[in-house]
Amino acid sequence: MNILTLIIAFTAIAVLTGADQLIKYWAVENLQGQPSRDFIKVGKTKILNLTYLENDGAVFGSFSGMRWVLLGVTSVLIIFCVYYLIKHKKEILTVISTTLIISGGLGNIIDRLFRGGLVVDYLDVQLFDFAIFNFADCCVVVGVVLLLIQILFFDKNGSKKDKIEAVQIHE
Repeated sequence: MNILTLIIAFTAIAVLTGADQLIKYWAVENLQGQPSRDFIKVGKTKILNLTYLENDGAVFGSFSGMRWVLLGVTSVLIIFCVYYLIKHKKEILTVISTTLIISGGLGNIIDRLFRGGLVVDYLDVQLFDFAIFNFADCCVVVGVVLLLIQILFFDKNGSKKDKIEAVQIHE
């Protein structure tokens, strides 16, 4: 079962990374040089638009122009996640979360390597002012949230009761 879990996880990584690249290819072909398009709308309320953007930084434009630093940090994090995935292959939430993080990281690394350091973004939240992002970013964020849930609430190195008692003692 453990080997099967890893085969499924690495297959999912390939599929998710491929989906990310296909969506970005579509965005380049259909959104580049075009005005923003309504994507999800409820009545007259815009929820999500498709807006083409090439980003040379990380979250909210941080580390702009630091291609090699971003490539290095992302690569190290992916290697760590692969190690963590293999080490914790019996914990399904860890498998899912690290699979998502690795997939998103690879999707953005591929962009940085083959698009001159730029990452293609296209999802533009309209309900509030937010960064334009992509499918790979969604994978990373959901993966990190799930990993935190796993570590905080389901980690087998300590029971939930032990963690609650530890918090109460420190209060």
